[in-house]
Amino acid sequence: MSSENDNITNLNSENDNSPKAETKDFIRTIIDQHNKSGRFDNVVHTRFPPEPNGYLHIGHAKAICISFGIAEEYGGVTNLRFDDTNPTKEDTKYADAIMEDIKWLGFNWEERLFHASDYFDQLYDWAVLLIKKGVAFVDDLSAEEMREYRGTLTGAGKESPHRSRSVEENLELFEKMKNGDFPDGAKTLRAKIDMASGNMNMRDPVMYRIMRATHHRTGDKWCMYPTYDWAHGQSDSIEKITHSLCDLSFEDHRPLYDWFLDQLDVHHPQQSEFARLNINYTITSKRKLRQLVEQNFVDGWDDPRMPTLSGLRRRGYTPKAVKTFIAKLGVSKKRDTIADIALLEHGLRDELNASSERRMAVLAPLKVVITNYPDGQIEEFDAVNNPESEAAGSRKVFFSKEIYIEQTDFVEVAPNRKYFRLAIGKEVRLKHTYYITCDEAIKDDDGNIVELRCTYDPESKGGSTPDGRKVRGTLHWVSTHDAVDAEVRLYAHLFTKESPDEDDDFLEHVNPDSLELLTDCKVEPSLKDLKKGGSCQFLRHGYFCVDSKNSTNGKIVFNRSVTLKDSWAKMKKS
Repeated sequence: MSSENDNITNLNSENDNSPKAETKDFIRTIIDQHNKSGRFDNVVHTRFPPEPNGYLHIGHAKAICISFGIAEEYGGVTNLRFDDTNPTKEDTKYADAIMEDIKWLGFNWEERLFHASDYFDQLYDWAVLLIKKGVAFVDDLSAEEMREYRGTLTGAGKESPHRSRSVEENLELFEKMKNGDFPDGAKTLRAKIDMASGNMNMRDPVMYRIMRATHHRTGDKWCMYPTYDWAHGQSDSIEKITHSLCDLSFEDHRPLYDWFLDQLDVHHPQQSEFARLNINYTITSKRKLRQLVEQNFVDGWDDPRMPTLSGLRRRGYTPKAVKTFIAKLGVSKKRDTIADIALLEHGLRDELNASSERRMAVLAPLKVVITNYPDGQIEEFDAVNNPESEAAGSRKVFFSKEIYIEQTDFVEVAPNRKYFRLAIGKEVRLKHTYYITCDEAIKDDDGNIVELRCTYDPESKGGSTPDGRKVRGTLHWVSTHDAVDAEVRLYAHLFTKESPDEDDDFLEHVNPDSLELLTDCKVEPSLKDLKKGGSCQFLRHGYFCVDSKNSTNGKIVFNRSVTLKDSWAKMKKS
């Protein structure tokens, strides 16, 4: 087991986050009990079963880490299975993206790649078996009529008038369904369980529906398709899964999962459910994420504001940061828990602080002319790449008569004694180089400041002077001599409300200011060599990565991954 997965395979219990905690979470406790009793011959074989109808989000990352990580811990294996039972919404592009995300997280299904569609013939044969047992029937009710017959949470449903059909008639009708003799939606195959059950999933659930749609793997072979509930547990059984680990949305489906397997008398995995991962200021519903994409609130599934793994990756998040976040949350059955997104940002910030090289970037440039600096002179200065790591070494930065500083680092008149940036008559230090004093601000016809005239102290080279004076303010800068043009994207929460899912129309809470686009930025020339997806720290601005999508044809685009401010660390101290 790789050390990268250690945080996942050693998740603590929900009530004890100390490193020395010996209490195991409920899933590991179940597995230990099975190993002790010999139920599965000490085998742990899990699966991750996504539907290929969208991109994975961080909630899926939790399921991936649990299924792959726990199996790995117990010396077992994990299957990747696409539950591809709805061809109208599925596509190979989603399957490809899912596989890329799982590999990015550092997990490997090896040769164990399967599809529910691999088992369509077996599922059909098993459905025939249930008809012969008298526990499945062909129904003529429409979808609307079925909803009416189903009843309510407080009131029992009523049986379909077609429920009493003979086995022979059901077998004949079911074969005709398969052969395409009926129009879409005309008939369904339903399990015959209990219309008075307190669990709505047990009220004669649908097993097959007629749907003429081309499947991305089986083509037009089938004109009817199994429902998720019918395909899911049986696929687990075929693959000899021992522990079917799901989120809590499947808890009410477990009795149906067990009922189907018991009726077939086949290998029976243990389904266990854990709490879903919800994060404030975002949503983790694939249906709602699809709305954001299709209604152009975001620039695709991989938009850096999205909680999808491809979006997080494009924003500069690392597998380690994601897995550490999930590990800190632990495994529990608690419902409606919402994690603070600041904890996710804290983990990334900690990692990038140790690993990222520092660079100077001016996001809103203001030109500075150093009037007493020799014309045409270029000086080299050593700049430390990362003060947290001696191994990171240093680089050369080049200083000249004309430089750029941030517009926000200058005011004409200092507002108070605690203002340590540049103002007329005030002295500051330029990072790695000299002290400068502002003498004059040049304005355009509209009164906007377009240039500063400053003088430098040649005796202050490297940040110290013979007279020992010190200045409080240190500014980053970029020389006009070799500055590189760049576009920078700053991100805020995608939603203005902490819990956008609370309201029916979550789109009303989309933040119109979630993206700030800066097109006239100036950065150090060394950043031209940073590869797509590569990260660095922009001094005083935060951690940034090269956008893998928009950095093309010589254009460099940076996405801010996370700011320097760490609100989670401050909360822990308070």
